[in-house]
Amino acid sequence: MILDRDVYQDVLLAFSSSSGDCGVHNLGAAAGKMANHLYFGDNLEVLRDKIGTETVDLIYLDPPFNSNATYNVLFRSPKSGEQSQAQIEAFEDTWHWNEAAERAYDEVMQGPNHDVAEMLRAMRTFLRDNDMMAYLTHMAVRLVELHRVLKPTGSIYLHCDPTASHYLKVLMDAVFGWDNYRGEIIWKRTSAHNDAKKYASVHDTIYYYTKTSNYTWHQQYEAYSESYIATHFVHRDPDGRVFRRVDLSLEAPVLDQISRTITLQATA
Repeated sequence: MILDRDVYQDVLLAFSSSSGDCGVHNLGAAAGKMANHLYFGDNLEVLRDKIGTETVDLIYLDPPFNSNATYNVLFRSPKSGEQSQAQIEAFEDTWHWNEAAERAYDEVMQGPNHDVAEMLRAMRTFLRDNDMMAYLTHMAVRLVELHRVLKPTGSIYLHCDPTASHYLKVLMDAVFGWDNYRGEIIWKRTSAHNDAKKYASVHDTIYYYTKTSNYTWHQQYEAYSESYIATHFVHRDPDGRVFRRVDLSLEAPVLDQISRTITLQATA
């Protein structure tokens, strides 16, 4: 994803893990504060200690869930490049129900967001104390903080794979509100995969939420190619402007967008 600095001055880029996480926070020169910070450490601590309430325009996070994977490459000392064994062990603990998971669960239960608390309690009743529940608890306490730092006009994109995407969607509904769900992006990773006795897993999902209904959105337009105009805009009015016919059963906003697009092309 490309972030336009003129559009999003304040950006938090967060990766979810218990330790060794990185976050990029740009507060913008206009705010009179230091810009372009790279934080190395637990993103929960960074969120709570370094990031102010409602200061971030855009959040993207890509939290992995795969207890069999090797994440050592994520954790190297900034000075020597050596692997940090303590960070690796802390990260691996994220995938198991332990005292840290219990503490995170208690934090959510005692927090101000009752919807998240109720949802996490229901998930624990169903899933019990296992690796998946540890992961969801780990995510819930961080999603609450991400909601806090996001501006009322801000957006958040959560990238996940099919392993836990269905649970994360429900958690996001609880944190940001089901009515602030704006859509999902399907990221096709590969065209083929050798998965025996099941449909191949070839895509990831990116959930798109906003904090409120008054969110920032910059519509992107791209000029039609000459070949597209020649094959689709086959009609011409008395003034010489080309146009095409569309289905009038479409919803009004869609028709309005098509009309504006056609007008731009026809009068160009």
